[in-house]
Amino acid sequence: MPDTISLRPAVPHDIPQILAFIQGLAEYEKLAHACVATEESLRQTLFGPRPFAEVIIADWNGEPAGFALFFHNYSTFRARPGIYLEDLYVDPSLRGRGIGKALLKELAGLAVQRGCARLEWSVLDWNSPAIEFYESLGAEPQEEWTIFRLTDESLHRFTASSTPANAPIP
Repeated sequence: MPDTISLRPAVPHDIPQILAFIQGLAEYEKLAHACVATEESLRQTLFGPRPFAEVIIADWNGEPAGFALFFHNYSTFRARPGIYLEDLYVDPSLRGRGIGKALLKELAGLAVQRGCARLEWSVLDWNSPAIEFYESLGAEPQEEWTIFRLTDESLHRFTASSTPANAPIP
């Protein structure tokens, strides 16, 4: 029997596996200390009344092998939606078998089907295997952009600051 890759949308039953994939990704990216996701938080944000993201599960010979977690963003210049790939992860023992490529191809197909202008994602600058893989697919790094982020304490501090929203910018 030949090896097979199958892709499917995640369902609530997959939450423990999704969390295990997220934790595996956090370890690989040397960010396990920052991973605070729980089964309950995933249940609420992926399958609750207002889902914020979608997940595709990749199975290798019927066993979970990896996942892609994504959501829609929007291009004002193109006045069209896009898909942002937040996480792509394949079990280390199954890498090199086309699973990651199959997940990306599925997302690209969804982007086309949904009328999206683009599919984009970020990659850590030290992750040369991923960068080489993405470039081999024809993806181009967007080096003219710098990502900024407010999180946790800085997000709350900014929200609670006494500076009015219409104050002059220095």
